[in-house]
Amino acid sequence: MTARTGRSLRAHAACVLMALAVPPLCCAAPPTPAELTKLCTDAEDQAHCGRLVEARRLPALRKVATREGDELRIALMPVGLAVFRDAVNIIGARTYAVWDYIEDLEVVVLFATDGDRSEFWIVQRRGGGEFRLPSEPVLAPGHKRFATADFCADACGNELAIWRIEDTGVRKELAWKPAETWSDAGVAWKGAEALSVEYTSGRDSTPRTIERRINDATWTRVR
Repeated sequence: MTARTGRSLRAHAACVLMALAVPPLCCAAPPTPAELTKLCTDAEDQAHCGRLVEARRLPALRKVATREGDELRIALMPVGLAVFRDAVNIIGARTYAVWDYIEDLEVVVLFATDGDRSEFWIVQRRGGGEFRLPSEPVLAPGHKRFATADFCADACGNELAIWRIEDTGVRKELAWKPAETWSDAGVAWKGAEALSVEYTSGRDSTPRTIERRINDATWTRVR
């Protein structure tokens, strides 16, 4: 899967990293753009923003994830650990940060960077499955599916995708590419069977919104 590339922290925060209301218990919700902007306005870069989000998450997730310096540890079920280590490489820093926790699925969402690239990971605590995603997963009602919108001005896949979450892993189910290149897009579910997509065309900066149902024949079914 292709990582999201070539975005500044501000642009990435505005469109992809969507939400941070941290509740008092283990269940989290994605951050709102306003909350994320407030938290990361003075962040040095995307990696620093990720750590700031993680710092808000970890106190409520002590039994799920812990950090010791550059090492992030996720407790697997029934036993075991998934370990993610930040490191410096030839193109910059490789970093990982806890972004969200989906309690009913026992899934940890990570925000990762590699130099100026960024992406999200899903880590399944049951079984230890790890899956890279090009943008933030937006859960459908019922938590059986999620959507990703991989759009930016340069080096993105220009693809809207729907993924299915199963006990055995995560798989891409549907994909769709618009005829024109979009410079940005965000997605929200309208019930369990339809998506609302707000996007900006590469032609101009006017925001537009479309709705796509998951039974639309123009989706490409991924097998």
